[in-house]
Amino acid sequence: MLGKLEGYRIFNQVAVLGSFTKAANTLFMSQPAVSQSIAALESELGVRLFTRTRKGVVLTEEGKLLFQHVNPGINLIINGEKRVQDSKNLMEGHLKLGVGDTISRYFLLQYLESFNKSFPSIKMKIINRTTSELGELVKSGDIDLAIINLPLEDNSMEIEPIQKVRDIFVAGDRYSALKESKLSLSEVSSLPLIMLDSSSRSRQYVEDFFRSKGVDINPEIELGSHDLLLQFARIGLGVSCVVREYSEEFLKSEGLFQLELTENIPERSIGVCRLRGVEPSPAARKFIEIILSTSKM
Repeated sequence: MLGKLEGYRIFNQVAVLGSFTKAANTLFMSQPAVSQSIAALESELGVRLFTRTRKGVVLTEEGKLLFQHVNPGINLIINGEKRVQDSKNLMEGHLKLGVGDTISRYFLLQYLESFNKSFPSIKMKIINRTTSELGELVKSGDIDLAIINLPLEDNSMEIEPIQKVRDIFVAGDRYSALKESKLSLSEVSSLPLIMLDSSSRSRQYVEDFFRSKGVDINPEIELGSHDLLLQFARIGLGVSCVVREYSEEFLKSEGLFQLELTENIPERSIGVCRLRGVEPSPAARKFIEIILSTSKM
């Protein structure tokens, strides 16, 4: 098939230039090799495709008929090859990325900005979902990769940790009496807790840790936004469980303080995941490279 395709490519070039010699030069072939290719094609089709004149060659009626179909096809192939190379060189393409709201705001924005400045022709599609939902979207091929809360146990995924984070409890001035105390996990659980909703991977991680110590958590308020956790704690509605790395500005300037615990919640990670055994697109591969090159792991 490749041999026949090459024959049609040579035929097209001769037809466009009207000369075996000119076609040979542009194709980096010898003139006899071009002549042999055309002769083989004519023999296979059983018709003469060119008439030789003093000025070169012209298409026969059969040659004109063939050219009407071959030329658009060759041009499509050339354009297709160009677009593949453009995609490879990140001159065009798509990046389909999944991420949760909190990670998007506090971790991912800087990388999206940098990637867009470096590769403005790449079209980006960003989908916000929970970690579990993002995993399913990766498996279905709806997104190239996802930035998620770890741990995630799934052998079909290739997962690379990219940042360590720690879950902490914070409170506002209403609970200032707690500043001088070190609280046990049991004492923390008795406070009016504010946490993300139960579908959140980070919430599940904290609950699992408390449960491993024989303590159950029953928050009084459940929210869908990390920012709201901070705001609710600031105005004294309770004690919020937040990510320390995403709360530093509030802890410095918004009247919040971190509760001291007798036993800290272990660090966990956020990571980038993609489907195992599937080669990422050039855009996705470059985006992963950018994140890993500056990750804090």
